[in-house]
Amino acid sequence: MGLISEVLLLPFAPVRGSAWAVRQVLQEAERIYYDPATIRAELARLEELLEAGEITEEEFDRQEDELLDRLETATRTGAGSGDGTAR
Repeated sequence: MGLISEVLLLPFAPVRGSAWAVRQVLQEAERIYYDPATIRAELARLEELLEAGEITEEEFDRQEDELLDRLETATRTGAGSGDGTAR
């Protein structure tokens, strides 16, 4: 039955391959998004923007809360590699 189903599903191989590629890209994007080193770098950049007067205190607080939530999620789930690089 395996050979017959493979032959019948052969026309859908490009769709299955595309779905796999999309899943791989999504996993890599999530790994980078939840990488603690990346989040810490974004926090440092956010502080620089505040000190330079490019963002308001309210905007800083809002973005900082979002980044800290991401960092908490990353440390709780063990997401990201911690080296800040995209592989």
